[in-house]
Amino acid sequence: MPPSGEQSYTPPAAMPDYLIRHATLRQLQVLEAIVRLGSFTRAAEELFLTQPTVSMQIKKLADSMGLPLFEHVGRNVRPTEAGMELYHSCRKIFETLANLEMKIADLKGIKRGRLRLGVITTAKYFAPEVLGEFCKLYPGIEVALKVSNRDRILERINANEDDLYIMGQTPDEQIEVEAMPFAPNPLVVMAPRNHPLVGKKNVPLSMIVNEPFILREPGSGIRDATLKVFDQLGQRPQVRMELGSNEAIKHAIVGGLGLSVLSLHTLTLEGTEGPVAILDIEGFPIMREWYLVYPKGKELSLVAQAFLDYALEVEPRMRERMALMWPRISKLLKSPGKKSHPARREKKA
Repeated sequence: MPPSGEQSYTPPAAMPDYLIRHATLRQLQVLEAIVRLGSFTRAAEELFLTQPTVSMQIKKLADSMGLPLFEHVGRNVRPTEAGMELYHSCRKIFETLANLEMKIADLKGIKRGRLRLGVITTAKYFAPEVLGEFCKLYPGIEVALKVSNRDRILERINANEDDLYIMGQTPDEQIEVEAMPFAPNPLVVMAPRNHPLVGKKNVPLSMIVNEPFILREPGSGIRDATLKVFDQLGQRPQVRMELGSNEAIKHAIVGGLGLSVLSLHTLTLEGTEGPVAILDIEGFPIMREWYLVYPKGKELSLVAQAFLDYALEVEPRMRERMALMWPRISKLLKSPGKKSHPARREKKA
């Protein structure tokens, strides 16, 4: 019997009797993996099944539904309209079951579950550490971390492929999301250690306008922020090359190919006294924030909510770490204040 306060009732005639008798959770799991990964082969690898087994499960599911669930276009496979409808239903079912598992584990005194986190490439310098600390608190939680560029992360948000995302710039008007700032992300001008401006104070931006510059690829938030600073001076940097990897840019800097603007987090391992130096340039550092993002209206799993709460709690430590890395930035690292209510970034009408 449901609790006396609950008035809802599902009559037997409304139960999905046909699907309960003819479809299995395993078949739904296989379908979800194929749609999400875009491949029968990759789904088989993730689920530790053979490809013939995956194909057989989908055939049985399609026979039960009475409609084809996938169509082949060249070498690619994509879901039919019926397949996509079933996929969306699968996601809701699995999210509900994941929450049920978490609640049952809580009743046993054990935190269990799975966290899927998507992060942009620059966040890979600190996200694993935060995840590691979180997993020490909840050792029963499995973590899947997907590192990709901004465009791919936006695609994953649209497809609701992960529980949470870490981004250096909110999607603005592209997607309706909830976005909470939780850590500083200062952007600084980097140069080789032997550059003549290393150690100079308050260098005018005009002094580096004619220096060769290495920029991130178009669409990068760091690139956009960098060009905006130069635009305010009515100038454009002398771009020597564009690279899509922070590590490749750092190597190019050390090789004397030019200056660049990157997140201070990219120097986490080697520190600020290594072969890459930070220049004290007017207009820099550009003080930005890291954001925890998820689609607006999405009901977070218990595991995702636990990680979100934990990440917001460690924010002061993240600021302290940045100040230790580069003391010059200490006075700029003012806490944005309490974030108990998410800052919304909604698509405008």
